[in-house]
Order: sequence, then C-alpha cells, then structure tokens
Amino acid sequence: MGEQNSGGGKKPAKEAKGAAVKKAAAKKTAVKKASSAVKKSAPAKKAPVKKATVAPKKATAAVKGVPAAQPVAKPPTGESHTALVRRARRINRELAEVYPYAHPELDFDNPFQLVIATVLSAQTTDLRVNQTTPALFAKYPTPEDLAAANPEEVEEILRPTGFFRAKTKSVMGLSKALVEQFGGEVPGRLEDLVKLPGVGRKTAFVVLGNAFGRPGITVDTHFQRLVRRWQWTDQTDPDKIEAAVGALFPKSDWTDLSHHVIWHGRRICHARKPACGACPIAPLCPAYGEGETDPEKAKKLLKYEKGGFPGQRLKPPQSYLDAGGKPAPPLGA
Repeated sequence: MGEQNSGGGKKPAKEAKGAAVKKAAAKKTAVKKASSAVKKSAPAKKAPVKKATVAPKKATAAVKGVPAAQPVAKPPTGESHTALVRRARRINRELAEVYPYAHPELDFDNPFQLVIATVLSAQTTDLRVNQTTPALFAKYPTPEDLAAANPEEVEEILRPTGFFRAKTKSVMGLSKALVEQFGGEVPGRLEDLVKLPGVGRKTAFVVLGNAFGRPGITVDTHFQRLVRRWQWTDQTDPDKIEAAVGALFPKSDWTDLSHHVIWHGRRICHARKPACGACPIAPLCPAYGEGETDPEKAKKLLKYEKGGFPGQRLKPPQSYLDAGGKPAPPLGA
C-alpha cells in the first residue's frame, strides 16, 4: 500500500516537469523566430539610403531636359563631381556655338602691345583702352621708346583710361624691365611675366594664351561672377577660382573657355540685370530667374553685336566682322 501510494505520487511530478520543458522549448523557438524576423527586416531600412545617393543624377538629368528660357530647378547641393564636369563642359560647348568668333577684345599687333593694353584695362573697359592705345603705340612703338618717355606726356595720353598716373608708372616700369631683363622682348613664361611691374596672373594668362598660344584661364570680374552663378565653384579668390575651374576642363580648352565665359558675361549674363529670357544656356543654369525672364524684355538688355551695337575693338578679327559684329569708333568720334 505504501509503495503504490509513493509511486502514485511521483507520476504527477513527471508530467509537470515534462510540461515545463515543452514550455521552455516553445519560448526558445519564439525567440529564434523573432530574431530571424528582425534580421530579414533590416535590409528594408537601408533601401531609402541607396535611393538618396542617386538623386543628384536624376536631378541633373531633369535639368538637361528643360527647354530653353524656362524656369530651371537648381542642381542639388550633392551634385557629384562627374555630374558637375559634364554640366560645365556642356555649357562651354553651348557657348562655343553662340560665340564661334570669340576673341580677346583688346587691340594688339604683338605681345608688347597686348601686355601694355592688358595692364591699362584695369578699372576701365577694353573699349576705352582700344580707343587710347593707338596714340600711345604710334608715339612709343617699342619697350625702349616707352621706357625712355616723358612721364607727363604718357600721362596725358593715358588720362581717358583713369588712374593714369599709376598706369603711367606701371607701363613705363614694365617697359624698362623688358629692356633690362629680357632684351626688349616679352617673355613667354608665366614665372617671368609675373615678375614684371603691374603684371599678375590674370594679365600673364591673357598674354600667354593670346600672344603665345599657351593655355591659360583669365579670371576677370565677368569670369568670377559667372562661374559662381553656375556653381562651378564657391571660391572668391581669383587663384583658387582658376584652380577649381581648370580642374573641370582639359588644359587645351582653357583659353577659349575664358573667351566664351567673358563674352557671355558682357553680352547676356550681366552683373545687375542678366538677360535670362534670352540666354542660350538657361536650361543648364542654377541661377536662372535672377534676371529678366520675359524673352522680349530680355532682348532689350543684350549688348554689343547681340544687341546690334558696336563691339569693343577698333580692329576686330575678320571672323567677327563676318558674323555681323561692328568695329568700335575711335576716341572722340
């Protein structure tokens, strides 16, 4: 009787233990399933991040498809370097078609005349310089002549260009340096040109690119304004702008690129009232809308040959005249 009772008492304990084991196993299975579910759902959270990285390319493509003279969305701040290079080069190609006759807008017959004219162009227009230099070069045709000139007589000739006393000192000092250091010849190297009085990198690249056929970027006020409007760079220092823009183009394009950008800045993309409605690169421009967008009103803002007015050179290249450009009038005409 006692053994049966003790055996009968153990049976319920075994059943309880088995139930507990089954319960624990069920918990483990549930935990595994939950963990598996979390792992499977993890990749879905990363998907939006992947989409975000391709957004700049989509935005760039959208800009390219917009018709000319229509509002254009600004390129995203995350525009890739590759997308920027493509957009910048396309802008240059478009401008090359608009200004196939682009050229330096200072009159010159030799490197000496070009370096003097470029120094004189500071704080004035190329037109005013072109109207002034014929008298200067007629009286002082060589560096030797200008270096030995009477300063007061030179000042009187240069008076129309403004800052004529400082400019007289610069061109006479420059001429003297050419005679003493380079045998009266304008050097064809950047490191030599920038040593001359009044000659900085901008002037040096004008001379190298247009008198010697050596590539260079001319960062004048027009160039600085436009490349920032186009978001090619946000730099403000001319040397840093030169480096940033130069990195977007092959070296062989630098001189013509400078002409295209400067011509566009003078004729259409003005500082105060850009003629956005008449701009051939409006679909590619992040700053579209800063100026007049109505096509008819924008046409009235165009300058030089685009607006039917004379250009800046008294003796422009034949290609410019063939394209309908008009020579500027001489001083006092």
